[in-house]
Amino acid sequence: VQLQASGGGLVQAGGSLRLSCVTNERTFKIYSMGWFRQAPGTTREFLSVRSYRDGRTWYGDSVKGRFTISRDSAKNTMYLQMNSLKAEDTAVYYCAASPYYSYSDLTSTRKYDYWGQGTQVTVSS
Repeated sequence: VQLQASGGGLVQAGGSLRLSCVTNERTFKIYSMGWFRQAPGTTREFLSVRSYRDGRTWYGDSVKGRFTISRDSAKNTMYLQMNSLKAEDTAVYYCAASPYYSYSDLTSTRKYDYWGQGTQVTVSS
C-alpha cells in the first residue's frame, strides 16, 4: 500500500495550506485515513482522521476549528485544509491508513499500518 502526501510548503502565520494524500482505491475504501505531524524533538501528534466505517471525523485539540479533513472518492485522495496557521504548526505532516474505525484506536500511531513519506510545513511568524 502506497500513500503519497503533498502540498506542504512555507507560509506566513495566519495563512492557509491544503495537504493531499493519494492512495489506491482499495485502501481508500477499507481503511480509515488520518493525518499526523511531527516537529523536531517531539512525538508524532494526531491531527485528524476519517473513519472508513461511518465517515465520522475527529480532530486533535490543537487543530480543532482550524483544520478540516475531507476526501475526493473519485480521485482516491484525502485532504487536510489548514487555516489560520501558526508558527507552532511547523512540522512534517504525514498521512496514514488504519484498519480500525473507532476514535480510541485512531488517535494512536500504533493502530496505523501504512504511512506516507511526509511533507514539510513551515509557518513563519
